[in-house]
Amino acid sequence: MAFLPGSTLGIDFGTSNSAASLLQQTGGTSRLLALDANDAPIMPTALFFNTEDHKTHYGRDAVHQYLEGVEGRLMRSLKSLLGSALLQDKTSVHESLVSYQDIIAMFLRHIATRVRTALDGAMPERVVLGRPVHFVDDDPARDRMAEDALRQAAIDAGFANISFQLEPIAAALDYEQRMTEEALVLVVDIGGGTSDFTVVRLGPGRTGAAARSSDVLATTGVHIGGTDFDRKLNLEQVMSLLGFRHVGPKGREVPSRVFFDLSTWHLIQWQYAQKSMREAQQLRGDYADVRLHDRLMTVLNERWGHRLANTVEAAKIEASRHHAPATIALDWLEGGLSAQITPDDLARHLDASLRQIAACAGDCLAAAGLQQQDIGAIYLTGGSSALKPLRDVLTAVFPGVPQVEGDLFGGVASGLAYSRS
Repeated sequence: MAFLPGSTLGIDFGTSNSAASLLQQTGGTSRLLALDANDAPIMPTALFFNTEDHKTHYGRDAVHQYLEGVEGRLMRSLKSLLGSALLQDKTSVHESLVSYQDIIAMFLRHIATRVRTALDGAMPERVVLGRPVHFVDDDPARDRMAEDALRQAAIDAGFANISFQLEPIAAALDYEQRMTEEALVLVVDIGGGTSDFTVVRLGPGRTGAAARSSDVLATTGVHIGGTDFDRKLNLEQVMSLLGFRHVGPKGREVPSRVFFDLSTWHLIQWQYAQKSMREAQQLRGDYADVRLHDRLMTVLNERWGHRLANTVEAAKIEASRHHAPATIALDWLEGGLSAQITPDDLARHLDASLRQIAACAGDCLAAAGLQQQDIGAIYLTGGSSALKPLRDVLTAVFPGVPQVEGDLFGGVASGLAYSRS
């Protein structure tokens, strides 16, 4: 296999989206590579196993096929399985049993194919994979296991000379390319599965330094991200239509596990297993209004869990972006059925999670031995950092500190290519 001399490929394998960036020589500028359809650089981290054509589809094509009702199986948020015992569980894919780690390798192999196309058949000399500050909170052994599993998946996908860099540090390296003066920066990276922070000294005069460890003053992270926001909003705004918190004929609430799992991106696929379906069907006697149970079973029988989660996510983004109520259209489930998310709903339901995130950012500043006034800017990256309630909380905790928005989806990948770890 031919390697492109002096080249570094940065891969941001994200919970929700993935990207890859190439730096062809030291001192150059990294560029995002086309990974998805129509040469899009940002690709949803999604696979669809089509049972009609027996092919595997990726990214936007995977999501499109699922939403169009093609027979098959959608998988998303696979990164959330790293560090979990579920990672080595096997599932049926195209009439073969494969582990979820193998499925991650399949996704990375698709990225490798797109990279090879962009490099006229060559591969990068070295690869830097992004990783959160913590794959798993407060468990170093499982955290190492998660990194080792991702490394092995990358090797199985055909990549070589692999190293890792923390995602918030990668975001900082990307931001540094556009800075005109030196400053201490708090990098806030809110991804799909984790929120990560770093306090780092950045500036145009530091970009060529071979070692940057002394510039990184502190890093912290917490296992809360955009998929957790989606789960909370799904539970609070939609799942009552399927029976969540519904009181049955005996005065007890319907058991809630199915609603939590059906609202959690990486657990949705398990709800279609025979055992789970049987348990959901047996809940019917716990319902006073069986129409709610009918809706639950329709979602499960039609395998519409990801469709429901997609609809909630889209409404979340709309309500935040326009600061106005957004409709959650559910007429595909039942004629005339809908729900709503308002800006107040976002602020109320996400308040506890956002305060945990802000507290972790404050911990990072404290670990660096700094005061708020020492920070020149808060640099925001990661898709979920666009949420207005998050920015409002950061403004309240760090008043007067300017917030700078980076490339929310491609910044980490671009920064990884600059890393010399």
